[in-house]
Amino acid sequence: MHSGALRSQFGETSEALFLTQGFVYDTAEQCEARFKGEDPGFLYSRFSNPNISMFERRMIELEGAEAARATATGMAAVTTAILAPLKAGDHVVAAKAMFGSCRYVVEDLLPRYGIQSTLVDGLDLDQWQKAMRPNTKTCFLESPTNPTLDVLDISAIAEIAHKAGARLIVDNVFATPIWQSPLSLGADVVVYSATKHIDGQGRCLGGIILSSEAFIAEHIHNFMRQTGPSMSPFNAWVLLKGLETLAVRVRAQTETAAKVADALAQHPKISRLIYPGRADHPQAALVKKQMRAGSTLIGFEVKGGKAGRVPLPQRAADLADLEQSRRRQEPRHPSGDHDASAADAGGARRTRHQRGLYPLLGRARARR
Repeated sequence: MHSGALRSQFGETSEALFLTQGFVYDTAEQCEARFKGEDPGFLYSRFSNPNISMFERRMIELEGAEAARATATGMAAVTTAILAPLKAGDHVVAAKAMFGSCRYVVEDLLPRYGIQSTLVDGLDLDQWQKAMRPNTKTCFLESPTNPTLDVLDISAIAEIAHKAGARLIVDNVFATPIWQSPLSLGADVVVYSATKHIDGQGRCLGGIILSSEAFIAEHIHNFMRQTGPSMSPFNAWVLLKGLETLAVRVRAQTETAAKVADALAQHPKISRLIYPGRADHPQAALVKKQMRAGSTLIGFEVKGGKAGRVPLPQRAADLADLEQSRRRQEPRHPSGDHDASAADAGGARRTRHQRGLYPLLGRARARR
């Protein structure tokens, strides 16, 4: 939790915020040495910063990697990890079940630069094998996938990739480093959207690429330095705070997800439920092999599709009716208690605002 901590001369307990564009040098020679990489100090926050360095170091320890680079967003991490090592004429194989923006990068963006791509059913190892070409340089997958929650065999796919001379990049965002360690399963690179579990509280955006020292130094370091998809120092500091509670939050969310999944599995309006932590998951045996728990996401289908769901406006209208009924049942205060009644009503209104009830009521009335 405290790996890589950098304290100022004041010896603060919590990490300080280093909100600075650049840094001061004792001499012009020291400045030159910093830019050449001969002096280990910080030089410019697009290149390096104490907050970003601390976040990277803690993620390295958590993931079991050798090196890392933090990025502005999860998609910056995915795009950089895939694109930076490639050139025109190279080929990428990716599992077709993936986040829409990732699919855009593989299917749309890469071909613009002369990089070919092939999408396969990630669950079918034969398709991975047949898709490999002499110019295949990268394989990419998510596991569990977004949003279908398929669990792909990372070890087997890594073996196929390595035999073809390719690297395997794994987006581990749904599993989190708490429940899955792709590098130990044979993956070469792991990427995260730190926006999700790592922050976990909707405060900021971020991403990170983790791999070997050689991969980061050869392919990622200079690409990021020159193109600038860097994380801000403030976001790095917020994410450091998120890491302090990551394990606690993910374990609690996983426990809750398992209970919700069990309840939904018995619901008469649910036709199909997918949760990696259940024995009825299609890849349950693989989950036990490569994950330490089912993680925090649940997928399900409602009988009748969209027609079988309960629309939000209907739910809001029901809430509005309940609110009106409650008001009719409230006791009326004598005129002498008018001030107290007004104060009570004001408190009730504030409570209902805090619960988010009034926005729903407003939408319901607007639709009537």
